[in-house]
Amino acid sequence: MLARFFDLLAALRDAAPPDAEFLYDPATPEGALRLANLRRYLELTAGADTVLVGEAPGWRGATITGVPFMSVRELDARPGLLTGSAEGDGFARPDAPAAAWELSASVVQKALRGWSRPPVNWPVYPNHPFRAPDRATNRPPRRPEVEAGAAVALELLRALRPARVIAIGRKAEHALAAAGVAATPVRHPAQGGAAIFAAQMAALGRERP
Repeated sequence: MLARFFDLLAALRDAAPPDAEFLYDPATPEGALRLANLRRYLELTAGADTVLVGEAPGWRGATITGVPFMSVRELDARPGLLTGSAEGDGFARPDAPAAAWELSASVVQKALRGWSRPPVNWPVYPNHPFRAPDRATNRPPRRPEVEAGAAVALELLRALRPARVIAIGRKAEHALAAAGVAATPVRHPAQGGAAIFAAQMAALGRERP
């Protein structure tokens, strides 16, 4: 069901500019770990009725783990955030992660705790855009990058057919709207938006899509 999604994701490797890192290269140990974790994540969230579309991976979170809005701290959570298992969710852990946690990942996962069924989280641009030459930085994705990544997000939506799509921030909202996808917009949690984001997500978690 997700074969074309993974094909489109892989195609972003050759299209990535020098200051945007492709994260899911199976030919590298780090990329193989991220890809395995992404596949595991999509297995665990199969059947979700909501897809939450963010902007781009941060260097402290998905750039390390491969899982959107999940840093190593969430990866290591006991019990697991998705399965509730005392053994965790079965993700592979990097041996020496560059960072242990990410603020955006923490805010998003905390906001989702009250949801009876977790959504699928995905960035509208799945490469990691950074401020060259420092990979341990983040920058907003450019319009051509968002347009390239949107094709991957749209294929995920086509495959999953969620009842509801939520867009975090303007870039995700505009990219989805340009493709004809009606998404519920919420405030991006960065730059002082965490409280508004949490309140909006709490309200959406109480609604049936």
